[in-house]
Amino acid sequence: MGSTGEPAPEIKYSKPLGIRFVEYVKGSAISYKTHQAIVLIITFFAYLAYHATRKTTSVVKSALDPQSPDVALQLQSIFFWRRADSHKPLERPRNSLALGVGAGWAPFNGSDGTALLGELDVAFLFVYATGMFFSGHVGDRMDLRVFLTIGMVGTGLFTALYGVGYWANIHMFYYYLIVQMLAGLFQSTGWPSVVAVVGNWFGKKKRGLIMGIWNAHTSLGNITGSVVASVLLKYGWGWSMVVPGFGIVFVGLVLFFFLPVSPDAVGANIDDHDLSSPKKEGDELAVPLLNINSDHRNAVGFLEAWRIPGVASFSLCLFFSKLVAYTFLYWLPFYISHTAIEGRYLSNEESGNLSTLFDVGGVVGGILAGHISDRLDARAITAASFMYCAIPALFFYRNYGHVSMTLNIILMLITGMFVNGPYALITTAVSADLGTHSSLKGNSRALATVTAIIDGTGSIGAAVGPLLTGYISTNSWSAVFTMLMGAALIAGLLLTKLVMAEVASKIQGARTHELPRSTPSELEV
Repeated sequence: MGSTGEPAPEIKYSKPLGIRFVEYVKGSAISYKTHQAIVLIITFFAYLAYHATRKTTSVVKSALDPQSPDVALQLQSIFFWRRADSHKPLERPRNSLALGVGAGWAPFNGSDGTALLGELDVAFLFVYATGMFFSGHVGDRMDLRVFLTIGMVGTGLFTALYGVGYWANIHMFYYYLIVQMLAGLFQSTGWPSVVAVVGNWFGKKKRGLIMGIWNAHTSLGNITGSVVASVLLKYGWGWSMVVPGFGIVFVGLVLFFFLPVSPDAVGANIDDHDLSSPKKEGDELAVPLLNINSDHRNAVGFLEAWRIPGVASFSLCLFFSKLVAYTFLYWLPFYISHTAIEGRYLSNEESGNLSTLFDVGGVVGGILAGHISDRLDARAITAASFMYCAIPALFFYRNYGHVSMTLNIILMLITGMFVNGPYALITTAVSADLGTHSSLKGNSRALATVTAIIDGTGSIGAAVGPLLTGYISTNSWSAVFTMLMGAALIAGLLLTKLVMAEVASKIQGARTHELPRSTPSELEV
């Protein structure tokens, strides 16, 4: 996967059957703008479904591992006793079966159950991260509609097989481990593919605000997965896995029949309105972000993509950013169910529903980060600022979130906004900026690879966070939050060079009464 090699073969896409049927009923061809709308809607719900199936395991954690009983601590929790001067949240004692948490599910209901659940998370995310580095390469060389369909059906199958363990009465840890690893492999097909499809249809000119809105599918997927899994939990935890699994299979079939991968595949022509102005000699060609059918040069190699200015810095930043975000993704419902709020423990269903507010804050954060980075023309400054603000947000949520439900909700929304804002910005607008960097000299065959590198590196961090949490939380949740605050600090510091370059650019622009349009990545030379 170096910078040299044979050119990727030209791919001939066929028009989806659903598009043919619609055009037959309509009696005329679908317009270019309508195709764009179809692409945005289908890719939005496709990745929403990916994240919904990814979120379900965090909800069933509290049903699999109730952490049950120590008599003295039971009495402490029943009477909600604590020192009058203590400001620490009251955590559900280990082994609190008498509190109505449930008996759990072997092998996760033992003393090492929390650690075992953490190992499942890291296995899933490690395979996901590894697969991510290859999925962009494979996706560039086959029909993305077929590639996505295979990924979504496979994801649904193995998500459902996890839940089948409930009815089949499976208590073998390695069954769940293997199922999670295979689910992670199929999950890795999603992100580089949807970005590549969107890139085929939309021009090079991007806006962080628009991509931030589109990226809401991540948080909305988490919310959907949490709500569906929480509602179904009372019928048996297996339903919380099987139903979302069937859901992504259904969306995958819709995608197969209706997703137009590229304009060439459906014979679409750009409307005159899209050609806003004639190209002047010497101007940069406004080509799509990634168009496999129109660019037959060699696809940019793995090592060459790493050398694009800014890729390494943002990749490492995302490593720590996703470490924080995915720790919340996988452990927040569990943490809530084991921490008394106003002296009361919430049920598993209540905890899962409350945890969705973190993702509501994430939607706001993604849109806000994109908008701010557009206005400032400063991706690195925006991402670093959000990561620094996440540190006090994490501190206050841990230490004061238990005081009242209202305060918990407010602090959770704020934390979600600052944690998920830079994560959303880097995986969308920043990845697109770097995938079309000026150093590539117009080669459009880099976006999928760059996207896979950035998100793949981040996904390794996403695996490390939940794994460490599985072990650290058995002793202290305060230590977990300390780890998360440290990760947020490192994420911000990793962008220092780019931040300084952007600040210098702003100062120079102010002195010359001119604000140059440039991305932070272009400044890192």
